[in-house]
Amino acid sequence: MSQTITPVILCGGSGTRLWPLSRASYPKQFSRILGEMSLFQASVARFPEPEFAAPVIVTGSDFRFIATEQLAGIGRAPGAVLIEPEGRNTAPAVLAAAMHVAKTDPEGFLLICASDHAMSDAEGFQQAVRAGVQAADGGDLVTFGIKPDRPETGYGYLELENAPDMEAAPAPHKLARFVEKPDAATAETMLAGGRHLWNSGIFLFSIPVIIEAFERLQPELTAAVRVAVDQAETDLSFLRLDPKAWERSPDISIDYAIMEKSENLSVVPYAGHWSDLGSWDSIALEMGQDENGVALYGDAHAIDCEDTLLRAESDDQTLVGIGLKNIAAIAMHDAVLVTDMTDGQRVKEAVQVLKSKGSAKATDFPRFHRPWGWYETLSLGPRFQVKRIMVHPGGQLSLQSHVHRSEHWVVVEGAARVTVGEEVKLLSENQSVYIPLGAVHRLENPGKVDLHLIEVQSGPYLGEDDIIRYEDVYART
Repeated sequence: MSQTITPVILCGGSGTRLWPLSRASYPKQFSRILGEMSLFQASVARFPEPEFAAPVIVTGSDFRFIATEQLAGIGRAPGAVLIEPEGRNTAPAVLAAAMHVAKTDPEGFLLICASDHAMSDAEGFQQAVRAGVQAADGGDLVTFGIKPDRPETGYGYLELENAPDMEAAPAPHKLARFVEKPDAATAETMLAGGRHLWNSGIFLFSIPVIIEAFERLQPELTAAVRVAVDQAETDLSFLRLDPKAWERSPDISIDYAIMEKSENLSVVPYAGHWSDLGSWDSIALEMGQDENGVALYGDAHAIDCEDTLLRAESDDQTLVGIGLKNIAAIAMHDAVLVTDMTDGQRVKEAVQVLKSKGSAKATDFPRFHRPWGWYETLSLGPRFQVKRIMVHPGGQLSLQSHVHRSEHWVVVEGAARVTVGEEVKLLSENQSVYIPLGAVHRLENPGKVDLHLIEVQSGPYLGEDDIIRYEDVYART
């Protein structure tokens, strides 16, 4: 295709419907729920270069290093990573991406995609995108409708003027109206009628057309986002949108802000399989079920179970279900969810209950990701904490000290360069070093394989905020 299509991957969300696997500190888009790639990685891989431009990533500050690390893991580099100062829903994010790309490609096209959907036929969807370019080039705002295979009540629908031929090659159709999530009887009627498609929430439009639509329909939002983009600041390889201007933009979705107020709308049907993976029952469907409707993950075993999902998320964990019907059980080291499949949309209520009780497990993933790697707590007591730490090759922690704790590091895999005060030493497997309270120190991985070590902390206060940073290659000082 001659036109430039820039995929915009929105990955700033912190969904709670798949708790405990998805949490605010590490949401579902970055998890490997269905295969070797995370949902975010699969979303990017769906649009290969050079047919598509390098993707523009819109995310939050907490996820910026996770996103770039996962991009590197599939051999992709971003065209830009825009950092939202706070989540303001999809409309401001889409406009910020459009205004940013317009500076270098003012006549190009944007393909707006969520980062947490499953789609089995990437090539088929690419064909649908190519078909949508025709309508977008003519000034339409294009959305993509999914052929429904059941009377789903959890999705919004798109009503077409005429029933599409789903066996034919993808082509744009005029949209009659948007339909909110229906009740079961209405969903059955729409499925039988053939004129309704699921609303995928994926959009394609030319940059001039979408910016003009925002200027006409959302002038206040447009003014705020324009300032946020124009006054954005570079931070390492990221672009931080101006927080004061961003705060003035309303919290509104692209659907309500633009799409449902516009008349120049087209829909391209997509007959391939798609899911927004919005509940544990949808995950079970994607994983594949046996003849009894049972889906298993990890070291999980079902005895006389029906229509049940059992997921053991840790390698050293065994999960057994006996005589279960219509149950989802998700087991992690620090939290277990057991729910009736029909109550999947209520999982977020559990998160709210945990938050109200002050439980960190409502939002904190047991493995904490950092730009240099990750750490997880193995044991925690009143005056001690034992952590497992992984540092990527070339990664380094900040030059830092602690006011309330001392540390003991034992290398179990790889090599470490350790700075303690004025002394720098190399440690190999089975070697250790003691970090006295108050000592200025740093940990680095000078090798070519991941560094793993065990850290034992001791002291009266072990919080992560007991860090004084003096230098940091990730600009966190």
